[in-house]
Amino acid sequence: MVDTMALLHTFTRASRVREKSGAARPGVLVLPADAEVLLDAPDEVLGPVLVGAAAGDPAPAAGLLAATRHRGAWEHRDRYVRQLAVFARSRPEWLDAWRAHDPHSPDGLLVDAQRAVHRAWDSPARAELLREVTPLITAAARADHRDPVPWRLALDHARGARAGHRYFQELWEAAVRRAPHHYGCHVAALRYLSSSWHGAHLECFDFADQAAQDAPDGSLTQALPLRAAFGYLTDRGGAEVPRERLDAAADRALALSARLPAAHPRPACLRNLLAYVLLRLERRPEALEQLRLTGPYATSTPWDREAEDPLGRFLEVRRGLYEAVAAGPAAASPAGSRHPRSERGRRARSGDH
Repeated sequence: MVDTMALLHTFTRASRVREKSGAARPGVLVLPADAEVLLDAPDEVLGPVLVGAAAGDPAPAAGLLAATRHRGAWEHRDRYVRQLAVFARSRPEWLDAWRAHDPHSPDGLLVDAQRAVHRAWDSPARAELLREVTPLITAAARADHRDPVPWRLALDHARGARAGHRYFQELWEAAVRRAPHHYGCHVAALRYLSSSWHGAHLECFDFADQAAQDAPDGSLTQALPLRAAFGYLTDRGGAEVPRERLDAAADRALALSARLPAAHPRPACLRNLLAYVLLRLERRPEALEQLRLTGPYATSTPWDREAEDPLGRFLEVRRGLYEAVAAGPAAASPAGSRHPRSERGRRARSGDH
């Protein structure tokens, strides 16, 4: 159950945190209080849309997604579709009403298809249920031939259904024809490579590095090598990746993070993931800086890899990093030759959708 007043309170608290961060004295590390930290918070555009959906009104969601489609704002569209589909799993009335009123809407079709994939993904009968979702994804793709987001969804679907490489390659070519540097499609392809050739991390890095090199400055696809590093560090199988390649992936993501606004929910996923990888690489001051930049915005990924309570784990990590960095260089950069892959154990997960 989503409390609309809680959502509105979230926005006012986040505004106060940004104001306090801007007033900090130079050289003084200021972190939001634990009670101010939010998990998977919507941005200022999506927040009011979710309030409307909670009241049963699909019009704000329809307007938002239509605007992203008309502008070709595919990265924003992809993120909003995912978040709206997650919301619709617990509060489906607004989406069901939208679909009944306008069954051919490219936007309603897409959110419904994403919701159906989410449902199937969590089931033991995943492959069978995903096959039943295929017509819905096809309808979403045909509704607007310019849109790469249905093709990102098709790539995720193919991974879950364990589709063959030739079929996946056809989907991939269709996706990149529409948006050559779309981050979501590249993440879907990277995950397919990782799951199809378990342990082939060097091949995944080759794919990620090439995509990042080809992507424009400021594109989220610059962070794809960071995704490859995360996949390697959370997988015990496969050949060892050289340390310098992991550091290069982190460095590229650091450069991207520096171009993005501080204390804002949109870059939060990148910065949470980057902080995790930097911590595993024992680059603790840089990890803490990313947690400062993310402000009050924690994300479930990657902290749900290690705990049932991702917000609690985020706060625990933040506290430990702060204390280690405050204690000085020796504590922040401990001696030893542990490989970053040998850190504490991780929770097993059925899938990383």
